[in-house]
Amino acid sequence: MTQRTALVTGGTGGIGTAIIRYLAGQGHRVASNFRDAEKGERWRKAMADEGIDVLMVPGDVSEPGSCVDMIKTIEDKLGPVDILVNNAGITRDSTFHKMSYQQWIDVVNTNLNACFNVTRPVIEGMRARKWGRIVQISSINGQKGQYGQANYAAAKAGMHGFTISLAQENAKFGITVNTVSPGYVGTDMVMAVPEEVREKIVAQIPVGRLGKPEEIAHAVAFFTTDQASWITGANLAINGGHYMGW
Repeated sequence: MTQRTALVTGGTGGIGTAIIRYLAGQGHRVASNFRDAEKGERWRKAMADEGIDVLMVPGDVSEPGSCVDMIKTIEDKLGPVDILVNNAGITRDSTFHKMSYQQWIDVVNTNLNACFNVTRPVIEGMRARKWGRIVQISSINGQKGQYGQANYAAAKAGMHGFTISLAQENAKFGITVNTVSPGYVGTDMVMAVPEEVREKIVAQIPVGRLGKPEEIAHAVAFFTTDQASWITGANLAINGGHYMGW
């Protein structure tokens, strides 16, 4: 397999960490971003203890200028970014009639506008080199909606709209663009939910359990391979059968 440079935003989270492990295991050079330098360094050292060397670069995905600087640093140190996983995301939950503008815009900026902010600095290079892999990490709630998450569901649904437009524009340049929509995965964030709430969620999942970060990472890594070159504009739902809509 050709070694390439991969950027996974939000790499310090549960799903992001699993994706980085998988891509590093395939032999790629990997990078991620941080806003909290202390947290980012702790995470980097933990990955190094596993034998995985991750370039950590300061970068706020909600700020276009910060993303330009982040990409430049990565490409100066590791080479052109050929694999991009837009994984960074946050929640600011509230029923809509009580939701503040700040809760709305924070989620839209970090989950959706970040797709523009991070992808724009790399897309021209991918087009020039005639190869690229872009994967958005959306959500089951971008497909079915969720009570108290109008901001999050709107942003996650928008990510796939971004995917299918970008896929059409760049297919002839050897660039594929796809979406992965995880259901409820056993990350620290989900495990922090009260146990009785988690039990109600699991009861709705036909497979009968939460997902594993590694299961999401496997799908993402598949989309980044040469063997997946005829798949573009797709949205792969990985949710244990929790939602089976088209």
